[in-house]
Amino acid sequence: MEYDIVIGLEVHCQLDTESKIFASDQNKFGNDPNTNISVITLAHPGVLPKLNEKAVEYAIKLGLAFNCEINQFNYFDRKNYFYPDLPKGYQTSQDKDPICLGGEVKFKIKKGKTFTDHSVKIHHIHMEEDAGKSIHDLDPNFTYLDYNRAGTPLLEMVTEPCIGSAEEAGAFLAEVRKMVKFLGISDGNMEEGSLRADLNVSIKPKGSSTLGTKVEIKNMNSIRNLQKAADYEIERQTKMLEAGETIIQETRSFDPDSGKTSGMRVKETMNDYRYFPEPDLAPIVISDEDLRLAKEKMPMLPYELFKKLSTEMGLLEEHAFTITEDKAFVDYFLEACDYTKNYKAVSNWLVSNIKGYLNENNLLLENFSVKPKKLVELINAIDSGEISNTAAQTLMTLLIASPDGNILDLATSNNLIQQKNTGALGEWADEVIAQNAQKVAEFKKGKKGLMGFFVGEVMKKSKGSADPKMVNEILTEKLN
Repeated sequence: MEYDIVIGLEVHCQLDTESKIFASDQNKFGNDPNTNISVITLAHPGVLPKLNEKAVEYAIKLGLAFNCEINQFNYFDRKNYFYPDLPKGYQTSQDKDPICLGGEVKFKIKKGKTFTDHSVKIHHIHMEEDAGKSIHDLDPNFTYLDYNRAGTPLLEMVTEPCIGSAEEAGAFLAEVRKMVKFLGISDGNMEEGSLRADLNVSIKPKGSSTLGTKVEIKNMNSIRNLQKAADYEIERQTKMLEAGETIIQETRSFDPDSGKTSGMRVKETMNDYRYFPEPDLAPIVISDEDLRLAKEKMPMLPYELFKKLSTEMGLLEEHAFTITEDKAFVDYFLEACDYTKNYKAVSNWLVSNIKGYLNENNLLLENFSVKPKKLVELINAIDSGEISNTAAQTLMTLLIASPDGNILDLATSNNLIQQKNTGALGEWADEVIAQNAQKVAEFKKGKKGLMGFFVGEVMKKSKGSADPKMVNEILTEKLN
């Protein structure tokens, strides 16, 4: 039998606020255990929570980015479920009236150089507090509790069960990670737990309108593991149904080493949580004016930027995709385009040369020494014919070391000004021809593609300073 795959995700995103969602404790990863805590985090008797306004602002921003309806009257609920690492014994979350309703995440999946459009429907986004951390491997007899993370502002995005493959699930999560970083509301670091996802997988007979029994895999902390867990679970459930076995609704964990999931517990139902409105927090009222201002502050988002770069500005789709993957690249590119209309040259340098340099040196673009305006000066020198593309590569290396240096002064002092002297060019051409008699013979027999080789050899002799167009003309005359 053929089956339809049905996947839904619950994505948890820690917000990058200075303090926690209901207390003034520092919200920071990596500090010594139990240092970012207070009487509120520890739930001492008589203490009361106070809502962090920045968390609400970030929730609205993410909702607008994904075209959600912003619920202008929403409130918190108590989720009565025992968390050993939440001292209160319950979680403050949102149930009946979350802050964001509906919405859609649009994204592209790249296969080779082809891009296909996809979208995933959102059921809602709600605010809540994160739990602390239980550490089980420091002592054979005891579990250690670190409450630093307890109370960290968290957004939970719940999708509709509408994802049809592990690949699509991974691409969706990658888009969410890109968006929260782009908006500046989270660092999206999955290794540190700033972004993680619970994966719900079910299968059903192809074309059936009845959903199968879903299985939840908790706390996926990488896109690769999410896809591996989904693929394994699809295969496991398919084999069970083919064997006539019954799939139970349960929570499972994923072992990255074995690539397999294993049962943890039977899945709780909503009634088990006994939600009721949080009595210690007033409802959140978002005025029409607040919402209008939030919309005005929204930047152009990656999906729209991709269209702008690939259509209006004429970039290759592959370059547009790479640039819009990182807000720092978008900002650098757009700033450079304030100084030039040669958008393709800017994208070529950014995607190929600069990105390659950053990867090789394990640097972020924010720490790259050559600023957008200086890159445009280099591009202008190429366009004006003062330096060649080959010489520009050398000049970029010089600029990285001296980012405030004058382009033409650096080119002159390093003999990189484009050589247009026909005498010198002719001598280099003669040397190349004399040193490559076999290739000259092949060229004269019709292997015209060798012209690129001859030009390249002359460029090497000139250390990149020769005018390639003039070199081509001189070689054509001499070889024919």
